[in-house]
Amino acid sequence: MKELFAGLLGILVGFIVLIILFVVVIYNKLVHLRNTVQSSWYNIDVWLTRRNDVVTNLLETVKGYAFLEQSVFEKVSEARSAAMKASSPKEQAKAENVFRDVLKKLLIATETYPELKADANFMQLQSRLQGIEENIKFAEKSYNSYVYDLNNLIGSFPSNIIASSFKFAKEEFFWLESPDADT
Repeated sequence: MKELFAGLLGILVGFIVLIILFVVVIYNKLVHLRNTVQSSWYNIDVWLTRRNDVVTNLLETVKGYAFLEQSVFEKVSEARSAAMKASSPKEQAKAENVFRDVLKKLLIATETYPELKADANFMQLQSRLQGIEENIKFAEKSYNSYVYDLNNLIGSFPSNIIASSFKFAKEEFFWLESPDADT
């Protein structure tokens, strides 16, 4: 009888150890994905900040030619300011889409001025802006991929039990419209 009890106790202890290991593995995976999502978001934020810096320099260059209406500069500044104040990925994407539209209109307006298009500084800034937009798009895809993985793990059984026990929450996606969607 003692041997049977010891055997059952060993099985029970082994089962408890397996459950604990399972919880630890799932918890660590959730932490890893959450940290990766946050890191990816910071990457997007860095690229958006770099773009804002380039746009500031671009505006100064364009202002030097003083052919555009003041309202165009104000719209770009307002849209940029709103984008910088957004707090969640959803708000950020909405504000960034407005900012991109206004910026696109500014760049289209500059196309008819050959002296500006010949300005080396303007061309360099426009090229940098295009490169940054590509990096933002790449960072967006990376971020959304990690959010997708995290949200799937949080929503899947049995990891959803562990996620809710440790208060892991689903993250928002960050969707930007294609800058060439209207052209």
